[in-house]
Amino acid sequence: MQRSLLQSNCRKSDGGSEGDAYPLGYSSAEFQRLERQGAFIRDFAEDVLWSAGIEKGMRVLDLGCDVGDLSLIAGEMVGPTGLVVGVDRSAAAVAAAERRAAQAGQCYWVRFTAAELDAFRPQETFDAIIGRLILMYLPDPSATLRRLSAHLAPGGIVAFQEMVMPAARSVPEGPLYARCVRWILEALKHGGFEVDMGPKLHAAFRAAGLPAPQMVSNGRVEAGENSFAYEYMAETLRSLLPLMERAGIVSAEELGPDTLAERLRQEALANDACLMLPPLVGAWSRKEA
Repeated sequence: MQRSLLQSNCRKSDGGSEGDAYPLGYSSAEFQRLERQGAFIRDFAEDVLWSAGIEKGMRVLDLGCDVGDLSLIAGEMVGPTGLVVGVDRSAAAVAAAERRAAQAGQCYWVRFTAAELDAFRPQETFDAIIGRLILMYLPDPSATLRRLSAHLAPGGIVAFQEMVMPAARSVPEGPLYARCVRWILEALKHGGFEVDMGPKLHAAFRAAGLPAPQMVSNGRVEAGENSFAYEYMAETLRSLLPLMERAGIVSAEELGPDTLAERLRQEALANDACLMLPPLVGAWSRKEA
């Protein structure tokens, strides 16, 4: 690993196209939402990587890294003797991830590149391929896993985390929260994305020619006045609003994004409700030697 190559990562990003395949967009507000989401679900992400066997000195490829949350967790785990390469189609997201890596003091061994995943051809061999909330957006997740596993060392790790979005609900049911969940599901389905990818990880791994994965599930259940869940839901819908308006699912006037978090809070408090956010499923396996 050449120090001069990794030093250049602290100074500049690769190019890349933005496109429109990511339904929540590439605004600065969306990047902030992704950072807050990453902090909100960090514990589960870290547990899955530990369980999968990520350790010091490994070379790790992070698919669909967005602003770098999972890459930075992996960077902490592999340390300066390892390498993490995060790949995302958005050059702006990659630039944000590089800034965060520099702030975390990891930019010498955590680097990023902007590329479309279907065109990405890594030059390195990796000890692990990881990703979070990325396979749901791919037209053929198994084909991507199969192709990139060719760049995985024998016995290398494949570890991914995806949501069970239809499982989100309020107990007792809140009409506004139920509408928000329905709007999100309708928007993503309209875009052709998989809203229930978590339980389908087993089939995706097997279709990619990988051994059956070990799998776990975990989710946040939130309640009370100060929960982040209200802002989390409102910020997600704000990012999805352009897609929802184009699809005729809901208008900005009906959504009311500026007051949505507070309205969700008041509904939950009035019902003394708990909000079940979409659970995450983690799956990991090892390429046969």
